[in-house]
This record gives sequence, C-alpha cells and structure tokens, in this order.
Amino acid sequence: MATVVLVGTLDTKGTEYSWLATRLRASGCDVVTVDAGVMPLPAGAPVGDIDAAAVARRAGHDVEALRAAGDRGAAVSAMAEGVELVVGDLHREGRLHAVLAVAGSGGSFIAARAMRALPVGVPKLLVSTMAGGDVSAYVGSSDITMMYSVVDVAGINSVSSLILGNAVAAAAGMAAHHERSLVRPRAEGRRLIGASMFGVTTPAVDAARRRLDELGYEVLVFHATGAGGQALEKLAAGGFLAGVLDLTTTELADELVGGVLSAGPDRLTAAGRSGIPQVVAPGALDMVNFGARETVPERFAERHLLVHNPTVTLMRTTADEMALLGTSLGHKLAAAEGPAAVFWPLGGVSAVDEPGGPFHDPVADEAALTSLRSALLGSDVELHEIDAHLNDPVFAIAAADRLHQLITARDRRAVDA
Repeated sequence: MATVVLVGTLDTKGTEYSWLATRLRASGCDVVTVDAGVMPLPAGAPVGDIDAAAVARRAGHDVEALRAAGDRGAAVSAMAEGVELVVGDLHREGRLHAVLAVAGSGGSFIAARAMRALPVGVPKLLVSTMAGGDVSAYVGSSDITMMYSVVDVAGINSVSSLILGNAVAAAAGMAAHHERSLVRPRAEGRRLIGASMFGVTTPAVDAARRRLDELGYEVLVFHATGAGGQALEKLAAGGFLAGVLDLTTTELADELVGGVLSAGPDRLTAAGRSGIPQVVAPGALDMVNFGARETVPERFAERHLLVHNPTVTLMRTTADEMALLGTSLGHKLAAAEGPAAVFWPLGGVSAVDEPGGPFHDPVADEAALTSLRSALLGSDVELHEIDAHLNDPVFAIAAADRLHQLITARDRRAVDA
C-alpha cells in the first residue's frame, strides 16, 4: 500500500490534517502524520504518528525547552531541522511514497525544507497560502509541486474542501504511481549525462548531445538560469549522473558581478565532490544577465549592454571580471575528486562573442584563459585550447568525446579495483 506522509503543525491545523488523513485512507493510502508544531496540542487535536517531541528530539532539541524559550523563529528552525531528518528516515525505510503538507508561511518553510532534501522523483505537494507569489524560496531546485490554497488554511469550508480534496487526489495518485515504479522491474537504461545550455550556446550543446546520444547516453539539458544550474548540481550530488558536460557556466558571472541568474557560490562543485567525470567550457561567461533594460542597476549604466529581448538585457563582462572568472573556474575544478577537463574555445565563448559580434572582446577572453592556466597549475585538470568557436560542431563533439573517454576510463579503473 502506498504511504503518504503528512507534514503539518497539528497545534494549529489539527482539523485540516484529520480531514486529509481520513480522505487519504479512503483513497487507499496508508498515512503517517509528522507533527511539526511546537506548542501544546489543544483539546481534541489529533496526535501525530510521529509527535512534536520526537521531531524535536531527532534534531537534538527538547520541545519543552523550545516552548519555554518563547522564540518562535528559533523554534520553527529547530522543528524544520527535525522534520527534514524524520522525513528522510521514513524515505530510507520505505515508508514514504509521497509527502503532502498544507500550511501558511511558517509551516510552508518547515515542509519545504524536508521536501527539498528528498531525491528528485519522490512526489512532493505543498498546498500553501504563499503559492500565489514568488515560490523560489520554497521550491529551490527541487521538484516540489505547489498549489495555492486560495483561502487561508483555517478550517474546512466550501472552498478549502475543493482545494484540499484536489490535493488529496493528487497526492494519492502520485504515491500509488511512485510505489509501483519502485517495485516494477526496471530495464537497464542509458546512463545519464547532465549538460548546461543557454540560448547563445544552444548549437554547441545540440551537437554534443547528438554525439553523446550516438555513444549510448541520455543527455539531460539544464537551462543555465540559476535554478537550472542548481538542479544540475543537485542531480550530480545525488548520484544520478555518469558525467557532466558543463558547456555553459554563465551563472558564475552572475554570481560574481551581481546578475539575476546566479546559481549560488556552490555552482560547479557537486560533480567534483562526487568524483563524477566532467568536461567544462566557458560558455556565455562573456555576459551577466538582467531583466528588462530599465531594471539594470544604475551602477552599470555606462557598461556595454545588449538588449537580448524585451525581458532580458545582457552586460559584457570586463577583462578584470573575466580574469576573476577564470581563476574561480580553475580553483573549483582543481579541487575535484574525479577526472575533469576544460575545453576552451579560442574563437569565442557565445553566439554574440565572435568576430563582428556585439560582445566580441578577445582581450577579455584572453584574461580569463590566462588566469585559468595559472589556477590549474599543479592540478590534474586537463586544459584543451581549441582553435574554434564554442558553437562550432568540431569543438562540441571534441568535448563530448573527451567526456565519454573520461567515463569509460573511470569504469575500467573501477573494474580493475
């Protein structure tokens, strides 16, 4: 029987969770309720299968001490830590096929933290009063499904019953599907490669993807928009990938300069920490990304800007910025535990960085390459300087072939060991 784990604050939303549990069981699911609330339960409130004291204790806290301290922020953080660990335990024990939560802002923070820690593919549904706005803080790079509650989560009424009824049906269906997928015999699938892509690097990634497909791989392409890079890092850290073809590292430029598409400081680290073979290129390092022209910060008003479309404005990275990016890229790869190679296109790093292109700046590109060479000194990272543009099929196919060689060499070492 598929099991849906309900995560909620039963001290304030016991009525709603009793309603959810009853209907999930009527839908043929088993239910495990995890109580994330910190205050004492009111009379008649349901007791969680894993109560608040156990949740707090799992993270090394005492629920009575959290109550006595009177610091709501600290208590929410402590319970979020406990819920994340408890939900992870249930997943490892095979007692979780979907997670469902209904919440306001605090409960959404708690539930989303636990959901983000679960592997991609495990169903995660969060019904939230916060889902009508920017949900990036809750979803991050995970596959959380968010549903707007429309009305506050404050009792069962003619509107909330419709919304929560849909949530029950969705969670039950996803849980049953997930349970079947776990027991169904799986055919040996093709190994997965993660690749990063931007509009200005699409020809390169398309050519490399076709080559890797010929070699027997399945290529997952991630749009380098911040969240895309984070998703690539998460899959690499989770052991899903046989290799990474990181041809589009533009998110590093946004992180350094202050663009809107940063993937955070840990971009380009997960494959290295996991020992996954990776081939990396400086795709679109020539640009920092902003929204519409009027959203570009005033401090950049005199910089070289290019209106890519009405909602995207690009700013050319300077020679000094490119030098810092070359150093950052080199240091991150030099720390890798697995095989790594950099393929550097001497003819330009994006579709707008080519002779006659609006961002063509050989001096800036050379500054990055020079600092990269220095950062890689003494490391085992390969540096291939290719006399071609990034989007030249010759460049892309060479990068794909080298990744395949690194993967097969690692496989041989594993067999010999």
